[in-house]
Order: sequence, then C-alpha cells, then structure tokens
Amino acid sequence: MSTDQTNGSQTTDESSETTADVESSDANGTPEDPTDEQAADKEEADEGTDPEQKIEELTERVEALEEERDELNDRVLRKAAEFENYRRRMDREKKRRHEAGMLEVIEPVLEVLDDFERSIDAAEELQDSQDAQKAYESLKGGVEMVFRKFRDTLETLGVEPIEAEGKPFDEELHEAMMRQPSEEAEPGTVLQEIRKGYRMDDRVIRHSRVVVATEPEEDEG
Repeated sequence: MSTDQTNGSQTTDESSETTADVESSDANGTPEDPTDEQAADKEEADEGTDPEQKIEELTERVEALEEERDELNDRVLRKAAEFENYRRRMDREKKRRHEAGMLEVIEPVLEVLDDFERSIDAAEELQDSQDAQKAYESLKGGVEMVFRKFRDTLETLGVEPIEAEGKPFDEELHEAMMRQPSEEAEPGTVLQEIRKGYRMDDRVIRHSRVVVATEPEEDEG
C-alpha cells in the first residue's frame, strides 16, 4: 500500500513539472529567430536616428554627385574644345598645302602665258607692216615655241602624255569612242587617237579617246 502511494506521488510531481514548463513557455512566448532580433534592432536604431542628420547626409551625397557631374562636364567640354582646335589647325594646314601646290603649278604656267602674249604682240606688229606672210610665220613660230615650253613645264610637274596609237587597247588608260574594222591592225589595237590622254606618275588624269580596231568585214560577193 505504501508503494502505490509513492508512485502516485511521483506521477503527480512529474505532471506538475510538465504543467509548469508549459506555463513558463506560454509566459515567455516562442523563442525568437536571431534574424528577427537583428531586424528589430535595426528598426529601433532607425527610429532613434535624428531626421535632421539623415537630411544632412543625403544633402552631402547630392552635393558630392553634383560636384562629380560638374567635373565630368568640364572634362568633356575641354576635350571638345581640344578637338575643335585640332580640326581648325588641320583645315588651315590643308588649305596652306593646297595653296602652295596651286602656286607651284601656276607660276610656270604664267611664264607660258607671257610667251603667248609676246607672240601675239609680234604678229600684230608685222600685220601693221602689211606683210601677212611674215606675220603668219612669226605667229606660227611663237605658238610652237609656247607649245614646247608648256609641254616641258608639264613634264617638270610629272605630267606626261599616254601612249595610245598602235598600242593594245587598255581600259585603264584609253576610252573607246568607236570601233573600226581593219585589215592592217590586230583586233583590239588602237587605230587612232581622237584626244590625247595624260597621267601623273601612276595616276590617270585624263583617258585617251581612241578608235579601236576590230576584225575586218568579209566581202559579201
């Protein structure tokens, strides 16, 4: 009988302890997640921050960004100004070289123009003397002299005529104006030069206009 009482007492004590643990758990609540605790601490810290301090920090950030923006704008503007100055220098240099090249060509041509003028003056003087033959010979001789001088001037500038007549037709050098049957020349040979062509070094200034030979026509009879 005493044994049963002991067991009953032990059971009652265990039940009391379990009930106490449950009540303690209910009183204290569910154990909190550490992440939730950090978020709660952050909210409390944010709530404790002075609004004026927040505004001051944001203002400083905005001012720093504006200063960086202004610095970048200044750098872009300086680069644009440098490029514009470079472009103007290149334009001036290009114009200077162009003018120098024009002078190099014009100066010799002016001498040829002087020769033309002297030849015309000489022919007019002979014309006043009623000697037409001498006037013609003087003018012809003057024109020939000017022609030779002008040709020599072109040669000094690197300009030379393109050989055409009797040469094989070359579309890089010649421009075919017409084709003509020929028994004497091979087909594709230049028979006649209509207008002389010129080139400077390896560059064609003007193509030669030519007549090109074709196969001779067969007699119908």
